Amino acid sequence: MTLIRCWLSAQTLMPGKRDSMPTSSHVFTSFFFFLILSDSVGLIHGIGVGINYGQIANNLPSPSRVAVLLKSLNISRVKLYDADPNVLRAFSNSDVEFIIGLPNDNLAAMTDPTKAQAWIQQNVQPFLPQTKITCITVGNEILSGTDKQLMSNLLPAMQSVHSALVSLELDDQVGVVTAHSLAILAESFPPSSGSFRQDLGGYLQPLLNFHSQINSPFLINAYPYFAYKDNPDEVSLDYVLFRPNQGTTDPVTNLKYDNMLYAQIDAVYSAIKAMGHTDIVVRISETGWPSKGDSNEAGATRDNAGIYNSNLLQRIAENQSTPARPSLPIDIYVFALFNEDLKPGPTSERNYGLYYPDGTPVYDLGLQSQLPQIASAAFYIDSASTTNAVSIVSLLIFVTLCLIIVREGL
Repeated sequence: MTLIRCWLSAQTLMPGKRDSMPTSSHVFTSFFFFLILSDSVGLIHGIGVGINYGQIANNLPSPSRVAVLLKSLNISRVKLYDADPNVLRAFSNSDVEFIIGLPNDNLAAMTDPTKAQAWIQQNVQPFLPQTKITCITVGNEILSGTDKQLMSNLLPAMQSVHSALVSLELDDQVGVVTAHSLAILAESFPPSSGSFRQDLGGYLQPLLNFHSQINSPFLINAYPYFAYKDNPDEVSLDYVLFRPNQGTTDPVTNLKYDNMLYAQIDAVYSAIKAMGHTDIVVRISETGWPSKGDSNEAGATRDNAGIYNSNLLQRIAENQSTPARPSLPIDIYVFALFNEDLKPGPTSERNYGLYYPDGTPVYDLGLQSQLPQIASAAFYIDSASTTNAVSIVSLLIFVTLCLIIVREGL
């Protein structure tokens, strides 16, 4: 019965074609395409990469359609900047793990344990366990800002949220973190000399102690693009794009770096170690490259964005680690899923997406070169009517082949 239902559902996607049968050559072509597609899907599925799903736009698709797109790409980790109930409901009973965000303007309220627990009960508890919420980011890039009160509220808010999770017996499945800009570093090169800004020491030391206590990672938003944009004559484009280059060598450790992102990660590890901790894992909560920018935004092109992200994904697929942490594969969330047309700032801010709002890719990532056709088709199918666009295609091809065999007596 399942086979029949899926076959009928597939036919409904092709109005006017219910009574027509494809020729043997057409089926062979489709089957060959599917073999290629299956290989690409498998490769994407093996990549330990997440995606940032921002929504500062007025032209984005419904969350249910986004769920279909992500399923077609086998992306199973998503980071939100809020706790949008529509998104969390759309991914109910899926295999997608969510990091949800507690916005900066909520931090003052979250210092009150009662309000923190109420927030958890409203924004987290109702969606568990159907939707897999694994982490809460309390604020974003607070310590690189100028609001001293917000900085002071950060750790108390994180502590209150964690205490609320403990009291509700959710702390084993939902962690607590915050995300930082690399601007919190005073030194980043060589990586072994990485250090935090001295004026932030009073905030970072107790924060690191808290991370160690609850065994949660230290999140960094790292963008080699910014370093290149600010100094295009001095920073090697090949070095920031993961292309072959001479690299740099840390004179203290003698470790060689062939890309800037790995050097940035190890600089953060050095800064954490300088404050007495070697037990905290660094993860990249954002990294990406804009496909378009203003005239003064060097390097913001579609070609460079495609090269950066495809090379990054290839390295993740290879389970690479940084030179200073050879046994710990990098853990990264790419920024971002869609271009967001309402983001303020320079043109680049609105052009970090891997996809346009209509579901078509901004550029070819290489690893998913066969996916855009199926992804675009699946994008307009509501997730309530299908659980996996790729499975429907494979089933359709299988049934069609069987019917041809029966019809032609093969």
